[in-house]
Amino acid sequence: MRVLVTGGAGFIGANFVHQTVRERPEARVTVLDALTYAGSRASLAGLDEAITFVEGDIADAELVDRLVADADLVVHFAAESHNDNSLSNPWPFVQTNVIGTFTLLEAVRKHGVRYHHISTDEVYGDLELDDPAKFTPDTPYNPSSPYSSTKASSDLLVRAWVRSFGVQATISNCSNNYGPYQHVEKFIPRQVTNLIDGIKPRLYGKGENVRDWIHVEDHNSAVWAIIDRGQIGETYLIGADGEKTNLEVVQQLLVEFGFAPDDFEHVTDRAGHDLRYAIDASRLRDELGWEPRYTDFAEGLRATIDWYRANEAWWRPMKDATEAKYAAVGH
Repeated sequence: MRVLVTGGAGFIGANFVHQTVRERPEARVTVLDALTYAGSRASLAGLDEAITFVEGDIADAELVDRLVADADLVVHFAAESHNDNSLSNPWPFVQTNVIGTFTLLEAVRKHGVRYHHISTDEVYGDLELDDPAKFTPDTPYNPSSPYSSTKASSDLLVRAWVRSFGVQATISNCSNNYGPYQHVEKFIPRQVTNLIDGIKPRLYGKGENVRDWIHVEDHNSAVWAIIDRGQIGETYLIGADGEKTNLEVVQQLLVEFGFAPDDFEHVTDRAGHDLRYAIDASRLRDELGWEPRYTDFAEGLRATIDWYRANEAWWRPMKDATEAKYAAVGH
């Protein structure tokens, strides 16, 4: 199988590429990545002989057409995904998440190529903290940020191209990921690298916001389950029943590092901060037989901490610039 992975030098995409090369040696993998600040060739270290890497923009119609024509499957990870950045400059999110997805859809339509679209649970908005409900594929879209609204737009484009043009596509909406190769601007790696550097973790507001955490390897195994056994035109939600408040995550990190669980700093909450995300992944489990490997959040967190300890050369070059950016806005 010839697999084109967009955003394959980013966090989830790079892990997907490593996992695919390791578990599906018969696959011929091509990575298309623009190598923005969130993508790095270093995230694909050791794979030079196993993959073809192309630096380029998913909104480049000529390039995308050429690469899709030589593929059997497109797995679309490429996205601008950091909420804070979307609030300060929404345009790159429109360019990549909407126009880039349109460009890919036109190419897979033209060449009849199977397409899987990676999305987020943030398209559904948020839930009240005391609401027992979880997101399902039938939950109405209610995005609250430029990031989530552009991802919602891209999902709707995929659904329209399936219905109008018969594109062979599936969609997955996943909860918050953690694990190796995640940029240090994101919540867990920022706290982990701060703790490695002897800096107290920082928590937005009271830390009551709830996220549904899943290890990136579990996310990617679910993606392959959908590609292999999913029904064309359908949406599958990916989650591992990992609901934790941000406060609980910070406290667990502090315990893992041997510090008191209250040894952190509060910072001003960000605008439009969603309260709670929660995924009902029963369809994925019941219909496709998928199960997560990391059912113990503390175990997955320890493995992630170990990775960042062992791979300082990967994250150190981006750390100072990230902290300077946060300092400029008081976070």
